[in-house]
Amino acid sequence: MENNVLEFECVGLNNGGKFPIENTGRGKDISPEFIIQNLSTRAVTLMITLEDLSHPIKGFTHWIIWNIPARDRITKAIPSGKSISSLQGAVQGIGYGFHCYAGPKPPKGKSHKYCFTVYVLDCKLDLSPFSFKRKVLSKANRHIIQEGKIYGYFE
Repeated sequence: MENNVLEFECVGLNNGGKFPIENTGRGKDISPEFIIQNLSTRAVTLMITLEDLSHPIKGFTHWIIWNIPARDRITKAIPSGKSISSLQGAVQGIGYGFHCYAGPKPPKGKSHKYCFTVYVLDCKLDLSPFSFKRKVLSKANRHIIQEGKIYGYFE
């Protein structure tokens, strides 16, 4: 039986730890590197979301990217853009990061909790880069074969 809980590492961020400054809006604001450890043999693509769980808007989306070809490593500093050629056409949608990664940047003096979720899908998604998380997740829902989360804090 296949394990549907995805194990992954977000380089520089221990689960429940503090975000590295370079991955925040107060640093270089670059996406971290991800190392996937138990990827399903049925995996076709990966999708990643970054949500601010402390934001007044529940599950406020900082970043969403999908159609990353299934692989065990996603390099850091994914560039801005609707379609990422270095990731064979992976698509970045609409969030706080408009077609780009937008790291944590809560109001000064406030600590916010964030969550990276990596989804493993058995297909590619045919969606506009102008799609929001709700639409992407709705389309992906029946195709998610693994999922994993890492939480972090930033002040």
